[in-house]
Amino acid sequence: MRVLFCTSLYVLVLLLQPTAGFAAETCGPPQTPLDAYASSWGIDARNTRFQPRTVINRNNVEQLKLRWSYALSTDTPRSYPLVTDDTLYVGDGGRGVVALDRDSGCERWLYRHEGEISTALIPTEIDGAPALIFNDRTLGVYALNATSGDLIWHAEVNEDPLAWYSGSPLVVGSRVFVPISSYEVALAMNPLYGCCTTSGGFAAFDLRTGNKLWYLPTISEPPQETGSHWGFVQHYGPNSATVWGAPSYHAASDTLFFGTGQNYSHPTTDTSDAIFAVNAADGSVRWIRQFTANDAYTAACNIVALNHPNCPDPMGPDVDFGAATMLLGNGQGRELLIAGQKSAQVYAIHPLTGDVEWEVRLGRGGIIGGVHWGMAANEASGVLFVPISDKAIMGFPSPGEAAPGLYALDIATGQQVWHYVSPDRCDQAECVFGLSAAPLATPDMVFIGSMDGYLRGLSAVDGEVLWEFDAWQTYPAVNQPQATGGAFDAHGPLIAGDLMVVNAGYSYVGQQRGGNALLVFGLETDHE
Repeated sequence: MRVLFCTSLYVLVLLLQPTAGFAAETCGPPQTPLDAYASSWGIDARNTRFQPRTVINRNNVEQLKLRWSYALSTDTPRSYPLVTDDTLYVGDGGRGVVALDRDSGCERWLYRHEGEISTALIPTEIDGAPALIFNDRTLGVYALNATSGDLIWHAEVNEDPLAWYSGSPLVVGSRVFVPISSYEVALAMNPLYGCCTTSGGFAAFDLRTGNKLWYLPTISEPPQETGSHWGFVQHYGPNSATVWGAPSYHAASDTLFFGTGQNYSHPTTDTSDAIFAVNAADGSVRWIRQFTANDAYTAACNIVALNHPNCPDPMGPDVDFGAATMLLGNGQGRELLIAGQKSAQVYAIHPLTGDVEWEVRLGRGGIIGGVHWGMAANEASGVLFVPISDKAIMGFPSPGEAAPGLYALDIATGQQVWHYVSPDRCDQAECVFGLSAAPLATPDMVFIGSMDGYLRGLSAVDGEVLWEFDAWQTYPAVNQPQATGGAFDAHGPLIAGDLMVVNAGYSYVGQQRGGNALLVFGLETDHE
């Protein structure tokens, strides 16, 4: 019954997605090796979000101009692109994975796939051939041949029939690591749904075959009946502690680090709103540290007028660790595990023990931020870049004053170096000026996209705005119809050599402006 309900909901979401008549020019397959400008969602396995392979800098960033745009088939794009020397790969939710010529946007191949491609495209090699790994949000993990677009394998976890594959996978050697969340958080909005019986988890798959190597649930005990409402709708617990973000990886100890979300109902567990350190070889837990206890929340709580029976009582603040963890050098010969929480708190943790080295609170937080998607860092300069949303939606502001913007913190101490706040475009819900998308750092700059549609390049030294682009416009698209820009959210920009690539549009949360524009910027040269 649960699976049928979920499938119907998913099909309805797909039917409501905007569609367009796609007529891109076609061209030959990729010709260069898969020497991509990123190896993971976090650019590297430590999730630094630092891109050293670029010629874009503070002295030439004013020459960064829009080269071409591509019209995606969704107004809430969730795929983080991948760029090589001749090809741009991107997941187009509802249509498939498309490989485009880097310079012109012509279509090299299309892997047709109707599901929602929700993650970064991860480059690797399988049996000597270049390959891509990605997640469909509900259907699992996929491996494609990067030259032809042919399917190599598809895998999923069978421990949880309601798994949500929202976090990007990570490839390390012959293993594919996949975070697992649960879409019972949304199904709970139905008052006839018995909430909730699933937990989050983490899985490892064999890169060559897709065979599952191990699976770790974040809650070890099975759910039990805990009560009911209306006399016939059963309640269950414990549940959730889902894993939303990409893991970071410590090579010397073969350890994975990831954060978890809140519980969906009571009783709560000590594994929710927590950081896990896990042995990558077998999934055994090295340590767990919880940062917020008794946090229980579902999307049912958003329906205030109904006094929804699937909203936990007492209701928690919903301040999970949705953002990816990071492993950073502290400039003193040691590494720190950095974790940002939706409470707007940032923690530096000893990666071997779980002990907190420093912590700082940068805003009031809330159900879609504080730290929502991720952070970036410049280890050479010793600076961590933290975007803060502090957006209040659906009548659920957190206590305290909103303090949105981009914060530059000293990696070793957590002390603030500078703080940038963008001007507010308007007072509508879709114009909120906080930062939810993950930033990207380069040797002397940091690039951010705001929820009110501005893309900016800031000086890494003091936060001065060096470049700005207003995405709220329409664009002639290489695949015909026009593309439309919207809010910047989710994975944020990617920089590769002389290019910057970003999805403009995200309507999913909080009445933000949707858009379907994949924007490709490049440095102008003298002959252009």
